[in-house]
Amino acid sequence: MQAIRLHQPGSADALRVEQVPVPQPGPGEALVRLGAAGVNFIDVYKRTGLYTVPLPATLGEEGAGTVVAVGEAAAEVSVGDRVAWAGHMGAYAEFAVVPAARLVPLPDGVSTRLGAAVMLQGMTAHYLAASTWPLREGDVCVVHAAAGGVGLLLTQIAKRRGAIVIGTAGSDEKAELARGAGADEVIVYTRQDFAGEVERLTDGRGVQVIYDSVGQTTFLAGLDVLAPRGMMVLFGQSSGSVLPVDPQLLNQKGSLFLTRPTLGHYVATRDELLWRAGELFGWMAAGELDVRIGAEFALADAAEAHRALEGRRTTGKVLLNVSGGAE
Repeated sequence: MQAIRLHQPGSADALRVEQVPVPQPGPGEALVRLGAAGVNFIDVYKRTGLYTVPLPATLGEEGAGTVVAVGEAAAEVSVGDRVAWAGHMGAYAEFAVVPAARLVPLPDGVSTRLGAAVMLQGMTAHYLAASTWPLREGDVCVVHAAAGGVGLLLTQIAKRRGAIVIGTAGSDEKAELARGAGADEVIVYTRQDFAGEVERLTDGRGVQVIYDSVGQTTFLAGLDVLAPRGMMVLFGQSSGSVLPVDPQLLNQKGSLFLTRPTLGHYVATRDELLWRAGELFGWMAAGELDVRIGAEFALADAAEAHRALEGRRTTGKVLLNVSGGAE
């Protein structure tokens, strides 16, 4: 089968197209023929060595397709099931072995492409808005990178929960996408002062929570615009790692909360996994959650997909079309 392999950390050029044997499922595992795979910043972090993984490795934390074989004691799925998953490496390939307990059945109203597009970023948006800081009616939140894959979904879910959303974006085009997802206000950070605009928009009161996937360039300014006892939710670092913070700073700026969550801890049980994915799929099937696929690449073009993502040339979800015609 064809797979995208990483032998040494590096630039996008470190991703190699290789022919490797089709893996076989062991106990509790299933073999999935991929239709589509999601491309995410965590893949970039692992490719560059920011997050270390055993090498050589097949990247890709998110995919969807059809179960073609199951191992012993894999009762959660059957051959022929359409499924999706997130949080298990190996999706940049034509076939992947995945723990059956991590696979979520796709309902008839959700295509394989959309299943691959929503699992990691959609469940991230879900846990951020529903669990990390459970948004309530009238809460004011900041969503950084509001036109990105998580940002567009998080904005929609935040509005479902009655929150007021201030998004940030790097261009007028991206700002319009964020507004289309429901953002009440959008700050174009390339020409507007983020902190000053938030102060103005909130009449100096600040916001209850900031959802920050950008990291180094946005973090400290965010602390300045949180309301007392507000929460900084740092869930990514696309601009670089945040430098160490003296906890006394959180006291000085209003007894603030700081958390660095990750999806795995919010889908640690199968019940929680099925709940989060089930809500997303239900909204999608009902036409109540718009999943924007902003760019698609062939599997062999994974390196170019990484360049587009790192270069901020994408909006919404970036997919690898593995089968050549995933529905």
